[in-house]
Amino acid sequence: PAPAPEPAPAPEPPADSSVWDALAQCESGGNWAINTGNGYYGGLQFLQSTWLAYGGGAYAQLPSDASREAQIAIATKLRDASGGYGPWPACAASLGLL
Repeated sequence: PAPAPEPAPAPEPPADSSVWDALAQCESGGNWAINTGNGYYGGLQFLQSTWLAYGGGAYAQLPSDASREAQIAIATKLRDASGGYGPWPACAASLGLL
């Protein structure tokens, strides 16, 4: 008899979603809609200028008004352009990402 076929590989987990959730927990207590008036917005505490520079305006003018998924999409662009998690230095260091 022919050997059994190899099982299909497991699907990849969503792109770094657990890392982004951990960063958001550190940055904002996990509140993706946070706007405290300190100049940083959303779960990953973007400056509005950074948010807009990386295309966030396609989702919302302020990161705090965008979905978690939109914030992760823009954060991924920023991370890739920065060569890592340096834009979130304190939390990235505490999570062992630097």
